[in-house]
Amino acid sequence: MLKKLTYIFVCSISVLSACAEQEPALELFLNSDITRNSNITLLVKNITTDKVIASYRPNVVVPPASTMKLLTTATALELYGGNYRFETYLESDGELKDGELKGNLYVRGTGDPTLGSQKVGNQMFLYKWAQQMVRLGIKKISGSVVADMSFFDGEATNPGWIWEDIGNYYAPGIFSIAYMDNTMNIQLRSAQIGSVAEVVKTIPDIPEVSFENHIRCTEIQYDGAYVHGMPYNNTRYLVGSVPSNRGIFGVKGDIPNPGLLLARHFTQALRQAGIEVTGDAGFIAEPQVNVNGQTVERDVLYTHLSEPLREIVKETNMNSNNLYAEQLFRFLGSRQNTPATINNSVQVIQHFWKQRKVDISTCIIQDGCGLSPIDGMSAEIYVRLLTYMLRSANAEDFIASLPVAGESGTLTGFCLKTPLQHNLKAKSGTTSKVKSYAGYINAQNGDTWAFAIIINNPNGKVKQAQAEIQRFLNRLYKEN
Repeated sequence: MLKKLTYIFVCSISVLSACAEQEPALELFLNSDITRNSNITLLVKNITTDKVIASYRPNVVVPPASTMKLLTTATALELYGGNYRFETYLESDGELKDGELKGNLYVRGTGDPTLGSQKVGNQMFLYKWAQQMVRLGIKKISGSVVADMSFFDGEATNPGWIWEDIGNYYAPGIFSIAYMDNTMNIQLRSAQIGSVAEVVKTIPDIPEVSFENHIRCTEIQYDGAYVHGMPYNNTRYLVGSVPSNRGIFGVKGDIPNPGLLLARHFTQALRQAGIEVTGDAGFIAEPQVNVNGQTVERDVLYTHLSEPLREIVKETNMNSNNLYAEQLFRFLGSRQNTPATINNSVQVIQHFWKQRKVDISTCIIQDGCGLSPIDGMSAEIYVRLLTYMLRSANAEDFIASLPVAGESGTLTGFCLKTPLQHNLKAKSGTTSKVKSYAGYINAQNGDTWAFAIIINNPNGKVKQAQAEIQRFLNRLYKEN
């Protein structure tokens, strides 16, 4: 019994000594009122010297929120390079004779997130497409414009997402044709407190969409409304509240079928260009096959190229664009098989990093953007990833995609007017119960640090957790 007590006493002294040896910055961080009982994984490493500067449970896997986008974008850059461009094909299954195309004109997408996007790309692309058809001598299409969305499978909503998110602009359906950021603006008329806000119209106009509206006008001063609905389903449930007496107030939700909307708008563009189109716009979600089960062949009339992948990755990380991240994530699965699936994407990511001897075996990948609470990452995995990418041929594009503290993207207000302003580049992540950062720090002596901090369930608001992280990193920076 005495030996056992002695062992416990010695171990206790060892633990106390280890705590005493912790950097003051780390002690203060872990013992703050906000973080004391939180689930935290943390690692700061000087990757110039390979020295660990601060560490706390670095291998614990927790939901990371939007820092998950780092894994998605790094994989995409490594597999395809910054110059890669998505291809969207205009195809026909009919014969062109004497100016008449006897058959349908198909728009076959492969996952480009930028068609009609307000973030990246040219919004006048439909006019360009129509002019290309004019140059081919097409004056009449005896058929329809059909959106072919068969490059991705039909699981347009990630099963790991929660109902509160699905149908909102930040959690839209994921299709191989994305259009107008898969986002519609629902225009509401805000009136007196207690009234139900009236739905006036949607931008863009989608006539078949209907609403079950329960949005109340209240005393709040922000957008407290949520949109619920599933891909391909034209009913959207509106709940929550908006500020009262504001006149027209916009709430953003997803477009139920972006491919069909693109086909309609392309039909209009063709008619405006003087091309007669006899049929109504349509869409297909499954590959077209003939009676023998073989894929129906079509003639490619034109190939549209997206902006380079580096620009798409930059928008994804700089502004934490969930749609862009999910389109990239699903596209990665096409390297294994088509139609691309979520499972394919997961396997491609895991296999790639295993080949590169970057151990991500303990991470849990449910989506590409970090919206799913099932996702799991550790600080150690992020630091491994960041270390690899700093030495990659794609390092310049990857680092350029990260917000700079106090300067750009989602870090505009982070570490503002502190020593880390301009010296920290990172991806941030935020949900109601998660605050995370992962990226690089330029040390005072010129070395480079890689760091990752994920806080789950802080004892307070995530804004308070953000302030604690900011204080910790600045203290650590000054101490080293």
